[in-house]
Amino acid sequence: MDRATRRRLFWVAVLYIAEGLPFGLFTDVFPVAFREQHASLDQIGIISLLGLPWTLKFLWAPAVDHFRHHRLWMLGADLLMALALGELAFVAGIGHSALIAIGCFTMLSSTNDIAIDGYTLELLKVGEMGVGNGLRIGFYRAGMLMAGLVLIASSYVGWRIAYVLAAALLVIDGIACLRAPREAHRTHPGEQSVGAELRSLMHRPRALALVLTLLMGALWLLNDGLHWTRDVPHLFVYTGAFLTALWLVSVARRRTAAAAGGGPLFGALLEITGRPGIWPVFAFILLYKLGDSAIGFMIKPFWVDRGFSAAQIGVVSVILGIGLSVLGGLIGGILTDRLGIYRALWALGLVQVAPNLGYAACAAWLPRQAQGMAIPLAHQLLIYSVSGLESFCGGLGTAAFLAFLMAIVRKQRAATEYALLSSLFSVSARLAGFVSGFGAHDLGYGEYFFLTFFLAFPAYAFLPAARRMLTQIQQNGDGDGDPAPAR
Repeated sequence: MDRATRRRLFWVAVLYIAEGLPFGLFTDVFPVAFREQHASLDQIGIISLLGLPWTLKFLWAPAVDHFRHHRLWMLGADLLMALALGELAFVAGIGHSALIAIGCFTMLSSTNDIAIDGYTLELLKVGEMGVGNGLRIGFYRAGMLMAGLVLIASSYVGWRIAYVLAAALLVIDGIACLRAPREAHRTHPGEQSVGAELRSLMHRPRALALVLTLLMGALWLLNDGLHWTRDVPHLFVYTGAFLTALWLVSVARRRTAAAAGGGPLFGALLEITGRPGIWPVFAFILLYKLGDSAIGFMIKPFWVDRGFSAAQIGVVSVILGIGLSVLGGLIGGILTDRLGIYRALWALGLVQVAPNLGYAACAAWLPRQAQGMAIPLAHQLLIYSVSGLESFCGGLGTAAFLAFLMAIVRKQRAATEYALLSSLFSVSARLAGFVSGFGAHDLGYGEYFFLTFFLAFPAYAFLPAARRMLTQIQQNGDGDGDPAPAR
C-alpha cells in the first residue's frame, strides 16, 4: 500500500468518526438523558421521529454535491451542532426549545453525512473501496463509541457538563475535517441547469408526478414530527390541490422535452426509479432491518426501567456493544464475500433479529426497579449477554445490507444514489422508532420485543427482486467497486 493510499484511508477514518459521533449522541445519549429526566416512553418515541432529516436528506443531497466544498459543509455542520448541544445543556426536560435544538441537530448531522459520503466516494479509488468500506463501518462505530464516553461521563459530571464535552468533540471534528485534502475540481458535463430541469419537468407529467408525490410524502413525514396541521388544519388539502393543479398544467403542456434525468435536483431520483424491477427492491430496503430498528430505540429505556445506571448502559450497551458490532461487521463482511450477497442477506437477516427474543425473555424475567437498587448478578449477566449478542448479530446483518446497497449504486452518481437508498432505509427506522414508544407502552416491553422478531419476515417476499437487481447491475458493469457475487 503506497503512501497516497494510506493518506486517503487515514482521512476516511477521521471523517467517519466525525459522522458517527452525532448519530451516537442521538441514539445512545438523548434517550437516556431524557428518560432520567422523567420523560415518558411516548415522548422518547417522538424524539426518534426528529431523526427524519436522515430519512429526507436525499432532498438536499444533490444540492450539497452540486455546490461542492464538502469540507466547509462539514465544518459548518459540526460548529452549529455544537451550538445545539449548548442549548440542550441549559434546558431541562423535553420542552419546546429542546425539541427545536434536537431537530436542528439532526438536520445538521444529516447534511454532514451527505458531505462526508460524497467526499469519500470521490476520494477513494476503485481498488480501495473494499478496505475503505471496512474503515467506514469501523470508524463510524468509533464515533458512536465517543458518544458512549459522553454517556458515562454524565454519571460523574452531570448532563450539563456532558453536553458541553460533546459540543467540544464536535468542534474538534469540524476542524479536523477542514484539514482533509481539497476536493478535486469537477465539472458537470451534459448536466442541465436547475431552471432547465424544472422547465423540463413541467413538460413531463409522469416525472413530475413522481417528484410531487415524493415531496408530498416528505411533508407528511415532517408533519408527524412537527404537527403543522394543528395550526393549519387543512394543510394537506391545500397542498394537494396546489400540486394537482401544477400536475394538470404539466399534462396540458406535455411535449417532447429535454430529459429531466440529467438535472442536478431530481436527475438521480428519476434515473434510479426508472430502472426495471427497482420498486420491489425499494420495498426490500424499507423492510430488511425493520425488526432490528423496531427494538433499537426502546432498549436503553428498558435498561433504565430495570434499574441500570447510565454508566452501566454506556459501558456495556454502548462501548462493548459497539466493539462487538464492529466485530460482527468484519465477520459479516467475510461471510458476505464467501456466501455471496444474496445468500448473506437471506441468512444474516434472520440472525440479526434473533436477540430480540432474548430481550423478550429479559423483560419477562427481570423485575422493574428504581435507580440505585442492587441488581442481582444473574440478572446483570443475562442482560449483558443478550446485549452483546444483539450488537454482534446486528453487525452481521448490517455488513450484508451495506454490501447490497453499495453493489446496486452506479458510480456515475454514487453519492446521490447512496443518499437516496440510505434515506429510503431510514424511513422504516424512523417510523419504527416513533411507533416503538407506543408499542412498548401499550403492550409492555416483553410482548413488544417478542413482536419485533416477526417484523423481519416481510422483507423475504422481496428478496428475489434484490437478487435480480444484483445480477442486472453486475451484467451491465454499473456497480461501484467489486461487489461479491449475487449467489
